[in-house]
Amino acid sequence: MNDFSEEDAFEAAVPLSQRAMARPAMPDFDLSGLNAAQREAVETVNGPVLMLAGAGTGKTKALTTRIAYLLAKGHAQPHEILAVTFTNKAAREMKNRIGGLIGDAQEGMRWLGTFHSVCVKQLRRHAELVGLKSGFTILDTDDQIRLMKQLIDAAGIDAKRWPPRMLSGIIDAWKNKAWTPDKVPASDSAAFDSQAVPLYIAYQRRLLELNAVDFGDILLHMVTIFQTHPDILQQYQRWFRYILVDEYQDTNVAQYLWLRLLAQGHKNICCVGDDDQSIYGWRGAEVGNILRFESDFPGAHVVRLEENYRSTPHILAAASGVIAGNRDRLGKTLFTAREDGEKVRLTGYWDGDEEARSIGDDIESMQRGTRGMDPIGLDSMAILVRASHQMRAFEDRFLSIGLPYRVIGGPRFYERMEIRDAMAYFRLAVSHDDDLAFERVVNTPKRGLGEKAVQMIQRTARDNNLSLVEGARIVCQNRLLGGKGLKELTKFVADLDRWHDAVYPDSTPMIDDDAVLDDGFATPVTTYDHIALAEMILDESGYTGYWQNDKTPEAPGRLENLKELVKALENFENLQGFLEHVSLIMENETEEQGEKVSIMTLHAAKGLEFPVVFLPGWEEGLFPSQRSMDESGLKGLEEERRLAYVGITRAEEICAISFASNRRVYGQWQSQLPSRFVDELPPAHVDVLTPSGLSSGAGMVASELHDRAHSADVYNSPGWKRLQSRGQTPNAPRAQSITINATAECAFVAGDRVFHQKFGYGNVDGIEGDKLLISFDKAGIKHVVARFVVSADAADDVPF
Repeated sequence: MNDFSEEDAFEAAVPLSQRAMARPAMPDFDLSGLNAAQREAVETVNGPVLMLAGAGTGKTKALTTRIAYLLAKGHAQPHEILAVTFTNKAAREMKNRIGGLIGDAQEGMRWLGTFHSVCVKQLRRHAELVGLKSGFTILDTDDQIRLMKQLIDAAGIDAKRWPPRMLSGIIDAWKNKAWTPDKVPASDSAAFDSQAVPLYIAYQRRLLELNAVDFGDILLHMVTIFQTHPDILQQYQRWFRYILVDEYQDTNVAQYLWLRLLAQGHKNICCVGDDDQSIYGWRGAEVGNILRFESDFPGAHVVRLEENYRSTPHILAAASGVIAGNRDRLGKTLFTAREDGEKVRLTGYWDGDEEARSIGDDIESMQRGTRGMDPIGLDSMAILVRASHQMRAFEDRFLSIGLPYRVIGGPRFYERMEIRDAMAYFRLAVSHDDDLAFERVVNTPKRGLGEKAVQMIQRTARDNNLSLVEGARIVCQNRLLGGKGLKELTKFVADLDRWHDAVYPDSTPMIDDDAVLDDGFATPVTTYDHIALAEMILDESGYTGYWQNDKTPEAPGRLENLKELVKALENFENLQGFLEHVSLIMENETEEQGEKVSIMTLHAAKGLEFPVVFLPGWEEGLFPSQRSMDESGLKGLEEERRLAYVGITRAEEICAISFASNRRVYGQWQSQLPSRFVDELPPAHVDVLTPSGLSSGAGMVASELHDRAHSADVYNSPGWKRLQSRGQTPNAPRAQSITINATAECAFVAGDRVFHQKFGYGNVDGIEGDKLLISFDKAGIKHVVARFVVSADAADDVPF
């Protein structure tokens, strides 16, 4: 269906040579508000143009002025301009700015929008060319996963090994690369036991039967149409005299191909972007698209926007120093006309909790204006973290001191789905009467209990005036269910009983410590501290395994959040106290209007700016992310460095970077090295600060710890040496943090000789996370959490 409308009639009726005469021009279009580079980008009308725009250099102003200039000077009619960006918000802002420059002359810009909105409009015109009807439906993510599950079941594939969400993600990634099923490389197909491509074929066939597309199809279908129907492509090439693209560094392969095909006509394409801010490789963005621009479009004119209107000279120098470490970049140097501003602050702390406490104190001081500066409002301050699990320490601190905050780009820590699920398990372990918690997790993860089974449990409980746990027990005892559901529910009820007994050990029969087995050794009593119990609940319920088996990009972050939740238990004596604390702080948190500190990930911060920015957690393995480097090597490291550049350049006046010398990683306390990005900060633009609150006594403790760490070659990086050279040390631990258990939680290796208070001496045979497999001399083989043992050499000094 080629139903081109009045624009096509215009194309046919007016010869190309006469078209310019039909366009009224505005001779006095004002460009005085632009700097020289911006003006060059606007006035270079014809041919390919790359506007390489650094952070805070006014790229949106230059882009929108260029569009207005094209219209005002009569170079194009509104319908002859294609302008695409990534978000509806950016598209609206672009349209409003153009309107502010030239009034309602931009109303005819029918092709200004997001990649998907423009391609949907095209696809509805030509749907039959890919086997669709023009009224096709666009499926959302839930619909896609549900459809994939149906196909997996029909093919007899093990859904546990190949979860629908994972396979949907694989196919979406292939579509982002513009791979139809016949174009998927054999290496990629073999990586998934050749299961994914047949499912991809079946999935696409089913979509056609439903007259539906998913989001990946929208671009993929249009690329396919343009590649297989040159007449259609040529019509659009003639139509779009000028193409403008925002955030070009974030395009994936399919978007790149679509743009390149369209631009082969007039070749009047202007791409605006910053290779140093390409941070979305994990969702398909290809930084190579912008790096190849000059080879893709020979004769391209590159304009570098380097004058920054946002940040101080020290902040820009710090950002430039870090990003200079990347090899694959086009290169530019940001500068500013400003001469004021303080240096970037760099602070080392003892651990993450001290970091959160100190940053909270700094925020309150800035809010009051008590450090020799004017008061700064909370809306002007932001904390940017590399991983969402880092937010927990800040949220807990801010809630406890009553500091208003907002989480941008996601829910608050204790409102996250995985945290609510885990808390529901903890609540059930504490109280079997918590029906809301039971309903939340009875079938999470899946236990074969459908809606009818849950209704039966509810009805049984109601008829007997019992809790849902007791109702489930009656259902199991009377075998009111069958199959997998009965087996799983029976196990679930038994697990709840066992966890409940572990919460209240004094109420359960205990084996006498003096009871002797046939082998003559004492029988140890199985007891758990509340932290080990929480870990056991999450493991035995299958909830940890559920997220370990989930292959979606979100799964690793959810696992990190669960580990952070367990870490939060360290500050409480038992599960009950922790649950009460969370309930109270969440109840006291109100959504009242007023200023709030913003907390978000670095990825969510792109495009934003704040007078004050805190960048915590600059430690190796956390930032740069070890997972990113393991998965993508040098490419991953360079994207992490671009993320650091983005973080620094969000700051307008104050940028505070920090790291902790100790952090709990995978359940164990570990000494942390400052990030390599700390070493890349130019010393002339950085102030290394001593955290507030250091007393002489605390300083001695910190110095002793620092000396020990340094002698073990733990901190031997230039960043840490800068701290040392100025006679400064990381913040001292609080008194209650200096315990023998904290020392004992250092990683052991197989073969180490250790000591346990109850079981005595033994040898480490194996390590699983923070659990050790130990052959004790008298008690036999035991699984013991690492925090409860110390090195045998240190046993004499332990104050048991």
